[in-house]
Amino acid sequence: MMRLFLLFVTFVAAVSSGTLNLVAQDGQPEGSGSAEELLAPYRAAAEKKWSDDIAAFDELNRTESNPDDAILFIGSSSIRRWSTMAVDMAPYRTIRRGYGGAKFTDMAVFVDRLVSPHRYRAIVMFVGNGVVGNPDDHTPDQIEALARHIVAVSHQHQPGAPFFLIEITPCEKRFDAWGKIRAVNARLREIALSTPNTYFIPTASHYLKSDGTPRAELFVEDKLHLSEAGYDLWSTLIRRRLDDVFRAIAAE
Repeated sequence: MMRLFLLFVTFVAAVSSGTLNLVAQDGQPEGSGSAEELLAPYRAAAEKKWSDDIAAFDELNRTESNPDDAILFIGSSSIRRWSTMAVDMAPYRTIRRGYGGAKFTDMAVFVDRLVSPHRYRAIVMFVGNGVVGNPDDHTPDQIEALARHIVAVSHQHQPGAPFFLIEITPCEKRFDAWGKIRAVNARLREIALSTPNTYFIPTASHYLKSDGTPRAELFVEDKLHLSEAGYDLWSTLIRRRLDDVFRAIAAE
């Protein structure tokens, strides 16, 4: 009885303070408006540009069989180009669903089609676009709302599966926008801190030299995408974070 009383008190305190992340039936936090209101400004452009890529995933899902304990990786070109993922992430088994140029806007539009065909042990997401130093960059507020929607859809599909957000990597090509990107990374970290069963994977500091500039050897010639050494480091950091979280969950 005492334990139940303490749980009730904790619940009431969380609701009162606003720290409890209640989720509505449409996949949005309570009080944040409907999912359609969030996605409407982006839907037409996303469908026009990415429908073929998402349709290719639909077909792949019909022909490919994956184990229920695989880690589902979704996101932009860093996920798409990770051709050695299955080897790099062993012993974890993986499902790779990345497409080049993906932003949080279209990821949010297509998240149900990306996620719902699968059973998975966890989701890992990396989206490196949307903040590149252009006047039309998305704001941290926009990205936070979209990322929270993506996480909520995943948690509704599989409530027990952790969701991991990978920190956006500092690269030379977009380093002029690093201040803005860091602000987005701070929001992703906040989502992980404020949303149950959601985790942040810090990576950025490992891709910077002691003078605070990107390590060129970790990127290919375009100074944007990871090199083989960059993926080796990335997989180590991601796998270490997965290990820590799954170990903690098993100990609960």
